[in-house]
Amino acid sequence: QTQLVESGGGLVQPGGSLRLSCEASGFSIRYYAMRWYRQAPGKERELVARIAAEGGSTTLADSVKGRFTIPRDNAKNTVYRQMDNLTPEDTVVYYCHVPPAGGPWGQGTQVSVSS
Repeated sequence: QTQLVESGGGLVQPGGSLRLSCEASGFSIRYYAMRWYRQAPGKERELVARIAAEGGSTTLADSVKGRFTIPRDNAKNTVYRQMDNLTPEDTVVYYCHVPPAGGPWGQGTQVSVSS
């Protein structure tokens, strides 16, 4: 079965950094686009990053440009979310996803930014 397994996350102080992982099983991420979403409590899930398949480009939402990067490690079949200069507004659940809409989703990873 095709799956996305997320790891990382946790509690971090404001200004700190955190890296989330999204490891794929059952397919190679090298040939597929991926997306990162986040969802704050009581709010809709929002797209924050588009990661193209090999040969394409990565697009970040304006709210995270300059703070987040999305490294891809094809050898480990994993896409990461490197988050720097975190603020309490980044306290959300993050999800990775492989389009189209019916494609697999990660289980969600909680990030909490607090002192």
